[in-house]
Amino acid sequence: MSMSKRLQIVMADEEIEELRRSAEREGMSLSEWARQALRRAQRSQEGPTADDKMKAVERALACDYPTGDIEEILASIEKGRDLH
Repeated sequence: MSMSKRLQIVMADEEIEELRRSAEREGMSLSEWARQALRRAQRSQEGPTADDKMKAVERALACDYPTGDIEEILASIEKGRDLH
């Protein structure tokens, strides 16, 4: 098991009281509430996992969109614009 380290964050008294009340509403200590909030923030910055990306590719492949040569598709789009 790794050693625990202390993280000190300087905040105004009013902010700390607001955070303490938030923690109490969740039924936990301010320290635990802050640890969980920091973990959530960290996870939100990590981006999609390889599994998330594969699921997105699988969803896209399941769609029935028209495909073809890119030049033909672009020409068709331009032709459609001329109709208006």
